[in-house]
Amino acid sequence: MTSNPLLSVRNLSVAFHQGGRESLAVDRISFDIGRGEIVALVGESGSGKSVSAASILKLLPYPSASHPSGEILFDGQNLMTASEPELRHVRGNDITMIFQEPMTSLNPLHTIERQIGEILGLHQGMTGAAARARILELLHQVGIREPEKRLNAFPHELSGGQRQRVMIAMALANRPKLLVADEPTTALDVTVQAQILELLGRLKTEHGMSMLFITHDLGIVRKFADRVCVMTKGRIVEAGRVEDIFENPQHDYTKKLLGSEPRGEPPVADTTKPVVMQGEDIRVWFPIKAGFLRRTVDHVKAVDGVDLVLRAGQTLGVVGESGSGKTTLGLALARLISSRGRISFIGKDIGSFSYSDMRPLRDKLQIVFQDPFGSLSPRMSIGEIIAEGLKVHEKRLSAEERDARVCWALEEVGLDPATRWRYPHEFSGGQRQRIAIARAMVLKPRFVMLDEPTSALDMTVQAQVVDLLRDLQARHDLAYLFISHDLKVVKALANDLIVMRAGKVVEQGPAADVFAAPKADYTKALMAAAFSLEAVETGGMRQ
Repeated sequence: MTSNPLLSVRNLSVAFHQGGRESLAVDRISFDIGRGEIVALVGESGSGKSVSAASILKLLPYPSASHPSGEILFDGQNLMTASEPELRHVRGNDITMIFQEPMTSLNPLHTIERQIGEILGLHQGMTGAAARARILELLHQVGIREPEKRLNAFPHELSGGQRQRVMIAMALANRPKLLVADEPTTALDVTVQAQILELLGRLKTEHGMSMLFITHDLGIVRKFADRVCVMTKGRIVEAGRVEDIFENPQHDYTKKLLGSEPRGEPPVADTTKPVVMQGEDIRVWFPIKAGFLRRTVDHVKAVDGVDLVLRAGQTLGVVGESGSGKTTLGLALARLISSRGRISFIGKDIGSFSYSDMRPLRDKLQIVFQDPFGSLSPRMSIGEIIAEGLKVHEKRLSAEERDARVCWALEEVGLDPATRWRYPHEFSGGQRQRIAIARAMVLKPRFVMLDEPTSALDMTVQAQVVDLLRDLQARHDLAYLFISHDLKVVKALANDLIVMRAGKVVEQGPAADVFAAPKADYTKALMAAAFSLEAVETGGMRQ
């Protein structure tokens, strides 16, 4: 434990009460945070990380949550026994929080100036010109370009990285002693993630601020934190200096986490395999209309002149930051949006196919989305969800034959067919993604578009899903279009790689060659951000 710590959590437990039952989410954890120190709290979803962090400021819902044991000492004050006025003074002044998804944390109806100004007015009584000057100073400090032009912007008018920078500006407004960062980079692209981490590290040094950093990404912990506490099932199972934990882990769960990065090799490139999907000069341009007559004055070139070839049993990775055109390219190939250029699918030129023309081919062309919970109907059992496509594309099947196919699909993805009567909310995130894959597999497709299928999952579950995808591909000779900003996952799956930026291909070729010796500066920046978390300065890379 740290001598004279800024924050000391002792024997803390958190219980939730629902329907007359009590469940223990956090079980007697203890840790310290020294002055100017970064402590990481790591573990998978449901381990108790965020609940522990919210307990520090007593932000858990009352009366459903309680603390059966423990004390939280901040700068000598016991926050567990503090009154509400005392807590309000600590919140926002001495301890602040930033959250994983800034879009849900920022008020969509208020401008950036109003949201930051509200904090300054509430805690410091600062208004008018003084508040505006402080807001501009904060926005400049967190790296927002031309902050004067952003004061009247609403959250939806900013990029993901800019929104997170605004959240950090709000957290730093009152010069806190402790910053609690709850998965602040998980929803961001790798280059933006590296920039945010660089920013937090610099601000921590400049202000002498302590930090509790909550994450499931061990790569971030290794580069960023001083000490780490590993949590699972509500308990801290191992704690110590980052170097010691990474070099000599003692607990089995820590070893499991450290070994959970996607591993293995993509299938061997085989140019003798039949071509499943081919595109030539694919373009998706969205018109920009202006004037009284709404004439087209320009175009947003979301995808601009992409060529590709994808063979059976092979994986084409498509990487790039948000807005680069990755998903738009995939939707164009699947004929879910209009495009120009030639698209060939299993020997048929489908570039000009209408919705009805595509219908006979839909069973052979399937999609797995990023958020399995959002893509599964909460009102249907998983058996009904998986069988839905069979009712459309294989109407000749009897109810018994459909049920047999559903059971087969569940077994294919490693789930018990007996669970087919249950609903999506009864499954974990990894299990829901397996269900989404089973929904695609039940139709026995030739081509599967995988749109960020692992980014919402914990690292151990990510590795399991990657292994599953690789196994299914080998068994069924599937062609994958794998869209992701997670280059570690892409490296484990892709034969060939396309790097996109602003709708254009900046680099393309065998994945092994691109990863080993990237040629384009933008590709080098992506690689540096993904594999070393060190931001690389290139033209236009900064927000």
